[in-house]
Amino acid sequence: MTYQEKKDGESFEQMYKRFKRGVKREGTLQELRQREYFVKNSEEKKKRKKAAERRTRIQQRADELF
Repeated sequence: MTYQEKKDGESFEQMYKRFKRGVKREGTLQELRQREYFVKNSEEKKKRKKAAERRTRIQQRADELF
């Protein structure tokens, strides 16, 4: 969990910005969104396979251009 202490002479907005960056870097919100609903293992596998196919297709298109 991200924890930020206020530094001397630092405004709340600056501290909040540092906190948001820490949360984003840590991946807390992304994990929360993924865990919001239960996903069966078979559905997760299908999703990963589809993403891999999409990445492969994009890479093939990029290779054809260059």
